[in-house]
Amino acid sequence: MCLPVTQQASGSIGRAAVSKTAGWGFESLLACHLQSKMVSHQSASFSIAEAPSVNSKVTSEGSKLDGLKWVVVVALVAAGVVGNSVFAGESLLYRVLALVALALVAGFVALQTAKGKAFFQLFKEAKNEIRRVVWPTRQETLQTTAIVVLTVLLVGLALWGLDTLLGWLVSGAIG
Repeated sequence: MCLPVTQQASGSIGRAAVSKTAGWGFESLLACHLQSKMVSHQSASFSIAEAPSVNSKVTSEGSKLDGLKWVVVVALVAAGVVGNSVFAGESLLYRVLALVALALVAGFVALQTAKGKAFFQLFKEAKNEIRRVVWPTRQETLQTTAIVVLTVLLVGLALWGLDTLLGWLVSGAIG
């Protein structure tokens, strides 16, 4: 049970959550929240205290070899930078292909670390979230674009007219 708080920590007290991520591992920004409240979504039930989070995965799955893997990533990037300048006389195509190959290898090694796996998981979740977005129709997009273009033109004409009028008044006053 929460103790009464004299100051509110959030301006959205008493409102429904507006984020699709509410209850999915993101900690509350309120000063006090109930951790025993059960959250269910698509037949998955867990309490907020048990909710998975990316940070907990990183710290619990961190390997002792992660530091060495990051050193290898930095070494590969440094080799690409130095190699690009050393082989400046070679064809641009070969240098770009070598840099792309080094970047792919460095990316693969980075994804083998705990933070890399967490980043990849975040990327997959973001991709799934984008699929849930209700995108505007072509007609809505065209109408909104037309409104924006028309507004910009009208404001531009109004500013041009005001500038011309003020310039004419100042020229008349100065002589």
